[in-house]
Amino acid sequence: MRQEFYTLEIATSGQKLYEFTHKTIDWIKSLKIKNGIINLSIQHTSASLIVQENADPDVQTDLINYFDKLVPMNNRLYIHSAEGEDDMPAHIKSSITNNQISLSIKNNELLLGTWQGIYLFEHRKEKHNRKIIHHYIGD
Repeated sequence: MRQEFYTLEIATSGQKLYEFTHKTIDWIKSLKIKNGIINLSIQHTSASLIVQENADPDVQTDLINYFDKLVPMNNRLYIHSAEGEDDMPAHIKSSITNNQISLSIKNNELLLGTWQGIYLFEHRKEKHNRKIIHHYIGD
């Protein structure tokens, strides 16, 4: 049994999806991990993690548009708005997506589907520095 930790920092430039699949794969390969589980956790309440299609960028555009319609940026709808019109909507969006994702590793390969990628889903409009903790457990 073995455990490893890694903190990935991603500088965002506003609301969009930021793929980090290859950075995670590179870290896994550097450890020569055989089999196990990796848990990814984002340390923020206004951004989230998702596994999503990585082939057609229209998917990302549609996701952002859908979430903006589902949770509009309108301060009249919310009590909490300390940091602007995107403040409470960002918290809501992150609460209905994921703050953690667990994925399997087999024979040093991250088990994702052909068109799947791992994304940080930034829900805020301004720049932020986000931290994603990688926690591997296995052999």
